[in-house]
Amino acid sequence: MSYSDFTSLEKVKTNLGLVIHDVPRLFDGCPAVKGSDRLQETLSESLELAVAISTEKARSELLVTPILLEVRRLCRNQIGFFSGVDFTIDSSRGLNGACDYLLTANPEQSLVTAPVVTLVEAKNDLLKNGLGQCAAQMYAAWLFNEREGTPQTAIYGAVSTGTNWKFLKFQDNQVQIDLSEYYINQIEQILGILVWSVQSYRLTANL
Repeated sequence: MSYSDFTSLEKVKTNLGLVIHDVPRLFDGCPAVKGSDRLQETLSESLELAVAISTEKARSELLVTPILLEVRRLCRNQIGFFSGVDFTIDSSRGLNGACDYLLTANPEQSLVTAPVVTLVEAKNDLLKNGLGQCAAQMYAAWLFNEREGTPQTAIYGAVSTGTNWKFLKFQDNQVQIDLSEYYINQIEQILGILVWSVQSYRLTANL
């Protein structure tokens, strides 16, 4: 069993003992963040191409990656960005395999260093198909941070098709799922939530 086997939230609830909650407007308090001209030009060029190809790889490379790299720039490159890395935490519970994207509060890039604060799962189909996998990875990140001596009060996650985004929060053994869905034309709101999720740790740690 691995992260990809958590194909539903029911499996997360049953196998990991997590509590699932739907929360309306969970991230409404996050201020919108304007992206750079560089990002706008990239999305203008790649959006139609990504939609036309419509594979998970194309959407991930052409849409999700540029958005997450923009988040890194907005955080003055003081966060770590990882794509497709192995994140095996507890194979006996299915918490093993690769994560599409990890953002850490540590800028080190040679290896994944705690604390992991945000995870993004890329999909080319329905967002709900990635919620279970993302929730399992968020729980694994919480365990990883605890093990490494950098415990976090919350872990944030997202499932994205590149054009559509759904955000989650893990705290106190509960997975909270924002009922709102964000679209690529709401890029300032998407950036705002992603930047806030990273900076919430840095503010708590007075960094």
